[in-house]
Amino acid sequence: MVTAILRIDCSPKADAAHSSRMADELMAAITRAHPAAKVTRRVLADSPSDLVDAGFAAAMMTHQSAESAREHPALKPSETLITELEATDLLVLSTPMHNFTVPAALKAWIDQVVRFGRTFRSTPDGKIGLLKDRPAYIVIASGGFFSDDRARQPDHLTPYLRDILATIGIKDIRFVLLEGLARGADAVDEAYQRARAALETL
Repeated sequence: MVTAILRIDCSPKADAAHSSRMADELMAAITRAHPAAKVTRRVLADSPSDLVDAGFAAAMMTHQSAESAREHPALKPSETLITELEATDLLVLSTPMHNFTVPAALKAWIDQVVRFGRTFRSTPDGKIGLLKDRPAYIVIASGGFFSDDRARQPDHLTPYLRDILATIGIKDIRFVLLEGLARGADAVDEAYQRARAALETL
C-alpha cells in the first residue's frame, strides 16, 4: 500500500525542465491510483544538497545511527534526506542527463543519502543495503539518444542509478526516457509520445 510518495526533481531548470514536466504526468497517474498518499517534493534547484566534506567523512565513520547523526552538525543534512526517503513507499526522481551521467545536484543528493553504516554496510561479499526496497520511477531527459539503435552517445546514467540505489536497498527501478530533445520540435513531440507509451506499460 502506498501512503507516502517522495518526488525529487534534479534539473537546474526546475519546473521548466522536460524531465519535470514528464514527472508531472507520472505523478498525476500515481496519485490517481493512490489518492490518499502524502506527497513530499524536493526541487534540488531550490534546495540543493550540501557537498560532502572532510567533516562529513570523519563523522560518518563514528556516528552511524540515526539518533547519533541527528546531533552531529556535519551529518544533520544527510539525516534529514535519509529520513525523508525512509518515510516513503514510492520514489519519483526526475533528472536530465548531463555529460552522459548524473547532474551535479543529483550527485550531491546521492552522496548525502548513500552513507556507510546508515544506509548500507560493507561485508566480505560486497555492500548490503539497509533501506527497504520500494518502487522507484526515474524520468530521464536527454538532448541526444542513448538507449536504442539511434544512440550516438554513451549512457553512464541509468547503470549508475541502478547500482547506487541498489547499494542502499532500492532495486525496484523503472525508467521513463525522453530522448532526442535537442533535435527540434518534432523530436520533442516524438519523445513525449514514446514516454507516455512507456507510462502506459508501467
